[in-house]
Amino acid sequence: MTSDLLPAIEIETAPTPNAAVIWLHGLGDDGRGWSEIVPALNIPSTLAVRFIFPHAPVIPVTINNGYPMRAWYDIRENDFNERADLAGVKRSQAQVETLVAREKARGVIAQQIVLAGFSQGGAIALYAGLRHAERLAGIVALSTYVIAPAALAAEASAANRDVPIFMAHGTQDPVVQFRWAEASRRALVAAGYTVEWHTYPMPHSAVPEEIDAISRFLMRILYD
Repeated sequence: MTSDLLPAIEIETAPTPNAAVIWLHGLGDDGRGWSEIVPALNIPSTLAVRFIFPHAPVIPVTINNGYPMRAWYDIRENDFNERADLAGVKRSQAQVETLVAREKARGVIAQQIVLAGFSQGGAIALYAGLRHAERLAGIVALSTYVIAPAALAAEASAANRDVPIFMAHGTQDPVVQFRWAEASRRALVAAGYTVEWHTYPMPHSAVPEEIDAISRFLMRILYD
């Protein structure tokens, strides 16, 4: 799949990065929101990581009365099994693949690329990462869920069957229900994936303890 390169905010922790994190925002947000997390991750100055925070296209979102906003796919109804517009999901998957290809062209090998995201962005990080043809460094999926879990067995890439997955969710989340995340985690574990699972007493958001855990995960999968 090929697609146009999305506009994005880029932050490099040091010159000549040898690792990259492609971080996808949630519904209605843009790359600026999550770009503010980089200082909080406390990446050592000796390590060179390029963070890419792309902006999703603006599309009408059915569940929000068709109002146009930045979204990785349309959401038609508030139901776990019928939530995602698969055509839109696949379009975003192609856009992520283009971002990964650009990082490889800039000298970062696939094994040093992390796909990360929050809510809708996390769903796309999981969807694209588990299907990517080359082994990635890892996947970070925050306050999100697995799209089309029944299709995973047939569509998953053999190269990423052992990819490290970090999932975190708020027990008080009213947007992406906690039970959806638990069901997603169970589906991944049942399919043989290793999931580092974190829960926090928070709504649809992030907390410092979660950011600290993400930092440790990134350091482990990229530099241990």
